[in-house]
Amino acid sequence: MKILNRSLWLFLALVLAGPTQALAELKLGYVDAARLLEKAPQADLATKRLKEEFAPREEDIFTLQKEVTESEDQLRLNGDVMTEEGRRKIERQVIANKRDLRRIQDEFREDLTFRRNEEIAKIQVLVRQVIELVGKEEKFDLILYEGIAYASQQVDLTNKILERLNKEVEANK
Repeated sequence: MKILNRSLWLFLALVLAGPTQALAELKLGYVDAARLLEKAPQADLATKRLKEEFAPREEDIFTLQKEVTESEDQLRLNGDVMTEEGRRKIERQVIANKRDLRRIQDEFREDLTFRRNEEIAKIQVLVRQVIELVGKEEKFDLILYEGIAYASQQVDLTNKILERLNKEVEANK
């Protein structure tokens, strides 16, 4: 946020300090970061990779949840007719399984969040490279990427960036 504020102040200083003719010649643009990350094909590919990577662990969690539920059901249905020792054994097993399940779920969430953040970081690097490329090729003076309160459609470059990202995916196929 500080970088954005500094950039805006610098931009305003340049605009106000320079002649008004220079203002008419400035070429500005912005990119909608949220829409870009939502619609970029690289984001879809990253989501698919994460699903494939984490599917086996998700299945393990589902299996353990099912075992805990079955043990609780067995205890509830047959607890009255079980021996005291048999009932305590199943109760201990249920408690241990629940503890394991919570630990496994926490680890799963942490690992998934870490990997998701890694994938987002990769996409953000690519997006910044494409924005820079478009800026240089089309001779923009300033392209804003994050933290925009308002921008007109005239300066919205999001579709151009999305087109380039789509071409990048097609080229890598």
